[in-house]
Amino acid sequence: MTDWWVICLCAGWCGVCRDWRPAFEQAARDNPGLRFAWVDVEDEADHMGDIDIETFPTLLVARADEALFLGPVQPTAAQVTRLVASLQAQPQPAPGLPDDAQGLVKRLAAHVLQGAAL
Repeated sequence: MTDWWVICLCAGWCGVCRDWRPAFEQAARDNPGLRFAWVDVEDEADHMGDIDIETFPTLLVARADEALFLGPVQPTAAQVTRLVASLQAQPQPAPGLPDDAQGLVKRLAAHVLQGAAL
């Protein structure tokens, strides 16, 4: 299994997130070498730490336990594919990565992501 995670951080009340979920799931099917997960930030508020998601959808992309990207994205499968491809080509944290992004990856991996892959 790959060590790459693509995690959508959304909220159940967010209409954009609900509308985007089928495209996100399609991106997961189109990229079988990656693990995708859908995380409701309100359901998992105890594990979000100091990260405050204000814009939906927000993606967290990580390799193993290293966050490489955390931020809002255009809700299209093509956008996800391009973002992940660019991070795989140059696997280094994106400029402006929030301070607690690494901690968020570790908390989600420990408490949420087991069995959460799409």
